[in-house]
Amino acid sequence: MATDLHELLRSLRVWDPQVTRLPSLDPTTAPAAPLPLFAEWFAAAVAAGQTEPHTMSLATSDEAGLPDARIVMLHGADETGWSFASHAGSRKGRHLTARPYAALCFYWPVLGRQVRVRGPVSAAPSEEAQGDLHARSTGALAAALTGRQSEILGSVEELARASESAWERARSEPEAPVPSWTLYRLRPQEVEFFQGDEARRHVRLRYRSTGEGWTRELLWP
Repeated sequence: MATDLHELLRSLRVWDPQVTRLPSLDPTTAPAAPLPLFAEWFAAAVAAGQTEPHTMSLATSDEAGLPDARIVMLHGADETGWSFASHAGSRKGRHLTARPYAALCFYWPVLGRQVRVRGPVSAAPSEEAQGDLHARSTGALAAALTGRQSEILGSVEELARASESAWERARSEPEAPVPSWTLYRLRPQEVEFFQGDEARRHVRLRYRSTGEGWTRELLWP
């Protein structure tokens, strides 16, 4: 029997109280800068059992300004920005070369929370990118060594052969270089924290960079 998509959508509920705990966000006690609040919220998501809390959507645009989005992994966040990685020749890499500006979005449904970040993107020095890659798992290195990201693939068998070879090299050469592997850093100009509310009185706290500090403002939900 075919699935009735519209019926299925209408049957779903957001923030089921059996699995979701909606904490509060008091804007008056929020820190002066977004990074400490992000670290606090990230730790809370981990403690609450959120699956893969370090994954985030990454939105970029191509040369014509057409948008694209995908899920990637957060590699770090500090005063220099939010970091993620990819091959320079991948679709996202080509987008960031043409238009070095992006947006990130984290969603932690177990707490009814979102964090949105946007700003210019730059590439970290190559040695930093290689160090980041080699500090990760053997599987991460194997995936990077497989390469050819976003290119046309002839068959799943072709991928299997290339992946097998990459895994062998990753195991035997844990420091194998991957020149195209790039660590990108998004320097935030805006960071928004969204806290869901059962009565739909969601709290949206936005930080905007002034160049010398941050301003904070509330947004209507």
